[in-house]
Amino acid sequence: MKPHATATWLDDQEMQALAAEYRLTWEPSTDRTFSMPFTDLLDPSKSLNYLQGVSSIFETDSETATVSLFAKRYAYLILASGLYAMSRFNKGLNYEIANGTIESSYQGEAWLPKARLTNWQTTSPEADQRGVWRDQVIEQMFAGNLAKVWQSLSKATRVSRSVLWENTAIYVYWLYENKFAEGATPEEKQRVEEDFHYLIRDAPAHLFGESRNPLKQFNTPKRATAVSDTPIRVRKTCCFYYLAADDPEDYCPTCPKLKH
Repeated sequence: MKPHATATWLDDQEMQALAAEYRLTWEPSTDRTFSMPFTDLLDPSKSLNYLQGVSSIFETDSETATVSLFAKRYAYLILASGLYAMSRFNKGLNYEIANGTIESSYQGEAWLPKARLTNWQTTSPEADQRGVWRDQVIEQMFAGNLAKVWQSLSKATRVSRSVLWENTAIYVYWLYENKFAEGATPEEKQRVEEDFHYLIRDAPAHLFGESRNPLKQFNTPKRATAVSDTPIRVRKTCCFYYLAADDPEDYCPTCPKLKH
């Protein structure tokens, strides 16, 4: 069988870009209270204890809001660097759940955790093998990590997996539509567009560890609404942000609870 990928490494410039913009770090955090291996999220007692602590950061007593807000941050730290490396550098980071750690980090008062990997070796596709390679990279991130965490958290807290997957999907849309093409060459822009199209339309469900592609499931058309002149995707599920907000009527602009 023809090999579909070769072993590679991030160069210094690539690593700096991912560290500066996409929440990847090679340094352990000094804050070990909210730092832990990804795999601890699969242990109900460890994850619930962790989330109880994180709820103080979000300043909410709502377990539902805590799980949802944490899931947003976790999805971002997995996907932002992983998908950017795939689409811009043509390099695959190993985001299998056994290969990383959540590293607690703050920007001012905002808690914005980062990802630190154990094995930093990357892969690059062989000629004419990018589709096979891309599936492997996607599957490691989604089925091999996020799907397992969402299933575990949903089972432990009864927060719907649909909410967690839509939290995931909104970041994929935002990153590809607003961030990943910045400063890209024509070749890189084409790759970004092709990867985004594949993720939200054609990628098979098994790559996500689900019975259907969740990124496609939540990809509703953008439209102007009564609360937004700028076209937006109105969410299908509520992320429960308002339960942690100072104003109980403070909904996200895309929230389905608003009268769009």
